[in-house]
Amino acid sequence: MNKKHLKLAAIAFVAWYVISRPEGAANLVNSALGGLGNAAESLSQFVSAIP
Repeated sequence: MNKKHLKLAAIAFVAWYVISRPEGAANLVNSALGGLGNAAESLSQFVSAIP
């Protein structure tokens, strides 16, 4: 398999997951964005603490 086939397989899997389990997909996106928000807040606190 090359990169093109892997990319198409990943897109097909995501589409299948969203169609078959929309609530689970929404929870996954919500968790991912929450994690990014927490990481950004932690980085902000770290930068603010540097003298």
